[in-house]
Amino acid sequence: MKNVYFASDFHLGADARLSSRERERQLLRWFDMIAPDAEAIYLVGDLFEFWFEYKAVVPKGYSRFLGALARLRDSGIRVEAFTGNHDLWMFGYFEDELGIPVHRKPIQVDLHGKSFFIGHGDGLGPGDTGYKLMKKVFTAPVNQWLFRWLHPDLGGKLALLASKTSRAATPEEERSWLGEDREWLYQYCLRKISQGIEPDYFVFGHRHLPVDYLLPNGKSQYVNLGEWLHHCSYGVLENGAFQVNFFENKTWTVVCNKP
Repeated sequence: MKNVYFASDFHLGADARLSSRERERQLLRWFDMIAPDAEAIYLVGDLFEFWFEYKAVVPKGYSRFLGALARLRDSGIRVEAFTGNHDLWMFGYFEDELGIPVHRKPIQVDLHGKSFFIGHGDGLGPGDTGYKLMKKVFTAPVNQWLFRWLHPDLGGKLALLASKTSRAATPEEERSWLGEDREWLYQYCLRKISQGIEPDYFVFGHRHLPVDYLLPNGKSQYVNLGEWLHHCSYGVLENGAFQVNFFENKTWTVVCNKP
């Protein structure tokens, strides 16, 4: 039985521990490593720092990354993608050019006898009302139509500047585990369990923190895939068990409450 892989928050287009171009090459090395035993790969949002598809134009760059995705699909590996808060504006390029379905909301799926609830994680859980309102503005068809009339050079520059400003404003404390009462995706998992939704694994990105946390029902696990700006973390379902691993990075650990 082959493995199922999960990764999120590549943020291609933003420099961090590695430049965006170096991180793109790093992702290709990861694809090369996992391809021989991969059945499927779930890319769980924020693949790019900014992505907006015009009718006949997509953002410049990422040719190595997009080509690698095409090769994975052509080899028979199933690849599925999710929109994140940085790449909400996917309108068909991945589906039409790469044969990769794009999910805009969380999905539930069974994999190798295990149940999964998968989504990027933005706008879920309590609080963050400012972003939830902003997301409604960004996804409104009339606003997307208006943005199309901006020249791509100007629109992309403005969006990248906004992303950089938002990242710089992230409080230092949010880069660590905040505790069960303040972790909004943990609270979201608890709410779904109270509604009778109890998968084996809740899998999210967005939080930028690798997490593998057993929930109070004793069955479900909250998994956060972390990110590739610094952690280079990913999830793998192998022989019926799920774990979070790191690629070319041995300096980080996973937030975990299991013995």
